[in-house]
Amino acid sequence: MRAVVATPPGRLCLLGAVLAALLVAFGAVTALEVTGRSSAAGDVVGRSQPLSADAAHLYRSLADADTVAAGGFLAGAQEPADLRERYDTDVATAARLLVKAAADAGAGGAGGPSRSADEIATLNERLPVYTGLVERARAANRQGLPLGGAYLRYANGHMTTDLLPAAQRLYAAETARLAEDERRARAWPVPSLAVGALALAVLAAAQWRDYRRTHRVLNPGLVAAAAATAVALLWLAGAHTLARAGLDDARVHGLDSLKVLNEARIGSLKARANENLTLVARGAVLTDDGRSDKYETDHGVAMAGLDRALAGARGLADDEAGRAAVEEAARWTAEWRERHAAARRTNDEGDYDGALARVVGGGPSTGAAFDRVDAALRTAVDHEQGEFTRAAARGRDALAGLPTGAAVLAAVAAVAAVAGVNRRLAEYR
Repeated sequence: MRAVVATPPGRLCLLGAVLAALLVAFGAVTALEVTGRSSAAGDVVGRSQPLSADAAHLYRSLADADTVAAGGFLAGAQEPADLRERYDTDVATAARLLVKAAADAGAGGAGGPSRSADEIATLNERLPVYTGLVERARAANRQGLPLGGAYLRYANGHMTTDLLPAAQRLYAAETARLAEDERRARAWPVPSLAVGALALAVLAAAQWRDYRRTHRVLNPGLVAAAAATAVALLWLAGAHTLARAGLDDARVHGLDSLKVLNEARIGSLKARANENLTLVARGAVLTDDGRSDKYETDHGVAMAGLDRALAGARGLADDEAGRAAVEEAARWTAEWRERHAAARRTNDEGDYDGALARVVGGGPSTGAAFDRVDAALRTAVDHEQGEFTRAAARGRDALAGLPTGAAVLAAVAAVAAVAGVNRRLAEYR
């Protein structure tokens, strides 16, 4: 080998082999890395974000079912058909989402399923227990038995201590999976860029060596190889810049807003459930210090959380449509707070029926205000979901065709480099 390298033809052969190896390695590494990042970007759009959204929807369905169960109980022995239908829809939605989550956990994934499986099992075990307690409360209520209120409070305790925390942990696990997919999709392909830059540097050095030894300005094969390599490098850097920009836009203008909007919807549902339970319990359940009504206290905490989430959503809203929905929710939240204060004053004066009418009755009740808040938040969530999907899809599409294109360009560069070196070798024959 030393004897071969000591001759000019031998050195040219070695140069050709090094160039071919570098360019083939560049194409292979680029195709492998970009395929992984493109797959991660596709997962963000088509798998992890929808699963995170489903987990949030599961939480909202459970919380809404608890809210509606309390509202139906307050409506009297004959529960309104629309409330019963809404409760059944919430429970059916939660069951369907649990089946979907369990199927995804069985399919495997990037860290999410192992953390989610226990929560899914807990929810599957506890949901039938909760619905059974609600049915007992309804049966007792239809018979006019005070025991119905106790069953409903027990069901609410089951929901708040078992079901909702498990759903919250499931949402956190799916959100962590989404963050991991996004991190993998946004990561710069440093090895590909490094190998490509090295190959381009060696091509430039080979061209300079050819010029110094032969005084020929350009070697067509080496020039073609350098051009193909430069195009592949620019495509790689440009595509990843666009992909990162799309994913950054999706996170800032979609995902962050969705997070606080989900918090707002959860806060409103908790506040409404505690508002209803305040009347169901009639002061029978106190805080740990025994000084305040537990459900009224929890209602105030949930409303404070709703206010914070709405303030965050207002700051993150970046267009008129999103901002208008959040402002509508904030306006009706303020109205809800005023109506709740009026209902509490009526109840404190001893007029339970009047307070009940202000909470679950028709007209200007707190229930009507809550419905307007929930509708506005649903509109805002749908808007931000669309913003996220469009921005993330742009990031995913920026990488389309790059693995194949980079491999083809690297192969063309390798062939051109070998052809350029062979032209010089031919002069020694």
